[in-house]
Amino acid sequence: MEPQNRETQHHHQQQERARSHTVTTTTTTSSSFTANFSSASSTLAYDREFLRTLPGILMVAEIVLGLLVWTLIAGTEYFLYPVFGWVMFVAVFYWVLTLFFLIIYMTMTYTRIPQVPWTTVGLCFNGSAFLLYFIAAIVDACAVTKELDSHNYNSWAASSFFAFVVTSCYGGNAYFSFVSWRSRTLQ
Repeated sequence: MEPQNRETQHHHQQQERARSHTVTTTTTTSSSFTANFSSASSTLAYDREFLRTLPGILMVAEIVLGLLVWTLIAGTEYFLYPVFGWVMFVAVFYWVLTLFFLIIYMTMTYTRIPQVPWTTVGLCFNGSAFLLYFIAAIVDACAVTKELDSHNYNSWAASSFFAFVVTSCYGGNAYFSFVSWRSRTLQ
């Protein structure tokens, strides 16, 4: 019976080693992941210099002037005229997205998500914003007449002016995005 006891003891020792090794590996992996995650999420980077760059200044101008565009229209009976509904959609949609991208750039979130091709995303965003805002500004300008509703005329005319200014800001950022994208693809 002694050889059988030795085999049984040897078998139990091997199982113990396997269990302790598994526990150690799991614990180490788990704790190193937790340490990396907690240290990465505890420090939130903030890029103060972004607002001093031309793309940063243009982005702030897009937010401020875009807000003017949609609040000038929202203060009127725009819902009676589908044209102004389109301008409202474009203005609010790109205002929210621009605010979102400003937060991403200010907090440097783009450095934490390297899987996203940020230069391509920026180019697509600014290019589409320029195109749709340009269409909305033209539609807005063509729809402003005194015959539609005289007490809304000034608000609609002002929104048309600011829509063209915002369009030029998105055009500038589209240019900078293209330059950044082009230099990234040539490397």
